[in-house]
Parts: sequence; C-alpha cells; structure tokens
Amino acid sequence: MSRVRTRPTRDDTREKLFEAAARVFEEQGIGGASIEAIAAAAGFTRGAFYSNFKSKDELIIAMLEDHVEQSIGRIRDLLERHKNLADFIDALKTMNRSRQDPLGRSPLLHMEMILFVARAEKRRPELAKRLRARRKLVTDIIETTARNSGRTTILNPPWAGALVLALEDGFRLHRLIDPETTPPDSFFRAIGDLQRAMGISSA
Repeated sequence: MSRVRTRPTRDDTREKLFEAAARVFEEQGIGGASIEAIAAAAGFTRGAFYSNFKSKDELIIAMLEDHVEQSIGRIRDLLERHKNLADFIDALKTMNRSRQDPLGRSPLLHMEMILFVARAEKRRPELAKRLRARRKLVTDIIETTARNSGRTTILNPPWAGALVLALEDGFRLHRLIDPETTPPDSFFRAIGDLQRAMGISSA
C-alpha cells in the first residue's frame, strides 16, 4: 500500500522559512543573507520562497508581524487567566519562552531586524503599526489590572503603557550590551517601582 505524501501548508512553509531565516541572519548577518541561503536552510527552492514572499524585506516584515501577533496572543491569554496585577506579573516572569517564535527566543536578532527595517524610511510605518499594537496591549494590561484592584492610576494609562514599553526595550538592550551590570530581573524591578508610583501596587 503506497504512502500518501502530504504537502506542507502555506503556514508550515512560512514557519520553516522564518526559522531558517533567523538561523541564516544570525550566521551571515541580515544584509549578507541571500534568499537562496534562506530557502536552502529551510529545505526549499528559491521558487518556494518567492511563492510566499516577494523579497527579503517582505520576509523580515512578516517575521516582525508574526512575532508581535504571537507575543500579544500569549500576553492576552495570561491576562485572561491572571487579572490581578501581582498574579499577572508572577505568571509573566515564569512564562515558558522556549516555544516562542525565533525573534522571541533571540532578542538581539529582533532588535537588529527592527533597525534594519527602520533604515528605510518608507518601511517605518510598518514598524510604527506594530509599536502601537504593543503599546495598546500594555495600556490594556494597566487598565484591566487597575480596574480589578479597585484603584485608579496616577498616570494616564496610554502614557504609562508607553513608559512600560520603553523600559522593556531599554532594559533588553542594556542586558544584551552589559549583562554584568544589568540583572535579568531589571525590567520587573522597574515595573514594581512604576506600579507603586502609579498607585496600583498590590502591596
């Protein structure tokens, strides 16, 4: 009896290309990585790449979009199960990150890709759209946990969301550059200070 061969779905192909691109970018650099190298690393032909993406830039934008969508989905799931701020932060600290997308597992590559895209002014609106989505997520977290605690925040929630996101990105970069003076829990320590300043501390 012959075995039926199942063709990979479009989502499967894109996921393999994302994983392969991350490996090639880390080995060869984003600028030096060729479409042929990415396709070969994924086990596909150049034609298979172009059936999914028009260019390397389009692949990079898709990877960034996928990362933001997955991150938002995971965080919203946590928020649904942990509406109290202290519980939510504890869950966030212990969240399993091994199953994240390639950019979630490699913060340095994530930042490199953002900077690569930002160099082209015409591509910056793509980044801005994803930045605003992340800000809205943090704003929703602040509003939800404050409401559940029965308290009002001192700071305007959207502005507080921008502050939190800037802290996260900043400490991530500092941790990558200087891990000796930037402890792994720097961001969460700063969040504790900020939440007390906003009047939503669980203590």
